[in-house]
Amino acid sequence: QLVESGGGLVQPGESLRLSCSASGFTLDKYAVGWFRQAPGKEREAVSCISYLGTRTTYAEFVKGRFTTSRSDDKNTVYLQLNNLNPEDTAVYYCAAENAYWSDNYCRLLDDYDYWGQGTQVTVSL
Repeated sequence: QLVESGGGLVQPGESLRLSCSASGFTLDKYAVGWFRQAPGKEREAVSCISYLGTRTTYAEFVKGRFTTSRSDDKNTVYLQLNNLNPEDTAVYYCAAENAYWSDNYCRLLDDYDYWGQGTQVTVSL
């Protein structure tokens, strides 16, 4: 089971750090992706990180504002959101995919094996 936390209501230009914690299994051989879904829109990929953290990939709209990282001793993956704008308002989800066979693998496709329930991020004045 994956559980996201850290969402909230912030003003434009502010920051949030989202966390994705695993229970019942360890994330150390899993690639983890972050996705988001805004009201009335399809879910879209935000970022991913390989199981050793050696590779990260970001959607183009991130434009250097977001950073994903992981702490395997805490069994947690993070998504740092900086310089948020109202267009970033969405439910953010993390997802995990077993990638034991490559420490340099992650992808921005939404067919991961495990998903969290999501955390709401709202950016508004």
